[in-house]
Amino acid sequence: MAKIRMQHVQFKSLDECLAYLPDDELVITEYLRKMIFDCAPDIKEKLSFNVPYYSKNKGLFFLWPASVLWGSKPSHEGVRFGFQQGNLLTDEDDFLDKGGRTQVYWHDYKTKKEINPEQLKRYIYEAVIIDEEFKKKKKKKK
Repeated sequence: MAKIRMQHVQFKSLDECLAYLPDDELVITEYLRKMIFDCAPDIKEKLSFNVPYYSKNKGLFFLWPASVLWGSKPSHEGVRFGFQQGNLLTDEDDFLDKGGRTQVYWHDYKTKKEINPEQLKRYIYEAVIIDEEFKKKKKKKK
């Protein structure tokens, strides 16, 4: 029986992933990556599910360009900025799409112009602060 693949690509590196992206998605992805590193310089970046994932004590964010499919067709347009602990964020702006999910929330950007840096940075900083609480909890258990 053949194994069903949920993805049509398999990148060996982050650079390979970025080289694969169409220009419009690459511009957005690079801008969001820079914003993440500006807000959290010590964050770890790795390729997971063929897209950039970011973590410190737990998983924090992911960037999912629409051209990197999950399944047979795109599930969104542009680049999805995902918050892995989105359920813990204060979302007074109703900025995050919950999509019926209980934990992972996101916001999709179709163009770079749609990005409000101040707003997004508030969410990034809050996520990093929440992530620091996971570190404190780990230390208390020891």
